[in-house]
Amino acid sequence: MATERVILSGFGGQGVMSAGQLLTYAGMIENKEVSWLPSYGPEMRGGAANCAVVVSDAPVGSPVITNDATAAIVMNLPSLKFAKNVVADGVVIVNSSLVEEKVARDDVKTYYVPANDIALEMGNSRVVNMIMLGAYLEATKAVSVDSVLEAFKKVYGPSKEKLIPLNKEALERGAAAVRG
Repeated sequence: MATERVILSGFGGQGVMSAGQLLTYAGMIENKEVSWLPSYGPEMRGGAANCAVVVSDAPVGSPVITNDATAAIVMNLPSLKFAKNVVADGVVIVNSSLVEEKVARDDVKTYYVPANDIALEMGNSRVVNMIMLGAYLEATKAVSVDSVLEAFKKVYGPSKEKLIPLNKEALERGAAAVRG
């Protein structure tokens, strides 16, 4: 991996920001250069939310991702617009539980992951972001699952470590959805 530039997008409450933070911290654990740039509307929950994450072997020149994203994680229909920002041969991961439209490009690798459905099968609707992150990791190998789980401890602290097995399963289920 040289540089991964990923846009994670959805609505507030879907865990977009925390998934971006986990990816960023995992990059730091692997001694990579990273940046995390959040962007969200004024609503507490339900408004537009996205973040740009860069994980690189080289210093990050800018945290802003415009038309050079290597990947987009699309959690809801309004976020499908970010597929246009992905470079040719990039990756687009779509939450097909909420997005019925298809990506209107044939020059990117697109994976449709029924993340909400998988989360319901798991009995916990709060792991949708981890399912999508697992799909992204399987498609790109940007960082390891172990690094994300170690980052989970740093982001959420000792009181949430009991949730690691559930989140590990969510990452694995997302990866399995990409493997087919």
